Amino acid sequence: MGKPRDKPNYRRRVLRLPDLDHCKTAVLNSLGSPASRRVYEYAIDQFIAWYCSEPRLAFNRIVVVRYRLYLESRHLAANTINQQLAAVRRLAHEAADAGLLSPELAAGISRVRGVKQLGFRSGNWLSAEQSSEVLKHAGGDTMRAKRDYAMLAMLFGCGFRRSELVGLELDDIQMRQGHWAVVDLIGKGGHIRTVGKIPALSLCRLRRRRKIVRCSTSPIGEQNKTPSGTRPWNPTLDKERQG
Repeated sequence: MGKPRDKPNYRRRVLRLPDLDHCKTAVLNSLGSPASRRVYEYAIDQFIAWYCSEPRLAFNRIVVVRYRLYLESRHLAANTINQQLAAVRRLAHEAADAGLLSPELAAGISRVRGVKQLGFRSGNWLSAEQSSEVLKHAGGDTMRAKRDYAMLAMLFGCGFRRSELVGLELDDIQMRQGHWAVVDLIGKGGHIRTVGKIPALSLCRLRRRRKIVRCSTSPIGEQNKTPSGTRPWNPTLDKERQG
């Protein structure tokens, strides 16, 4: 009979700062969205700062429960606390995969419950009249004012995220089935969606913006002046505006 295989040594209970940094890098590398990486990096940094503030503190379920109580004492929102705890659970799983933490301890940390959410925040949004009032005060004759007006009109009319609008190019606006649309828009997390119809007001403001920046491939939010290789704006926009 062969020699029995030695079980890996999981005697380590206290993770040092280099171990936490290694696990943090592994967590961030497993995330595809830049926004998720930014949120998780902040949450893990907050936990590491609290974890290292007390010497010889073990990384187990009791410690994570204490961290949840610490977050609650700061009167943070339930969604914020649960987001921070999700990052700590992910950190524990990566530590277990790297052999720095026993699977039993990682499983115990994953069983730490989050804070109960009582209802959902309704948020704050503008009505059609309020949006018109914002656009009314955003006008101007300068290049910056016309650019800002066009961007606000696209945000109000199409519901773009800020990152989607900044990366939008004029060639992305195409004629489909008799109206203008933004096709195959890559949004948050790499999801692809299509804005089926752009309102006439947004198209009108883009047309005025294009008269100033006569470039077919420049992003909507770009402020640079006209490079070479221009082409006239499609006259169908005038029909859309009149309709």
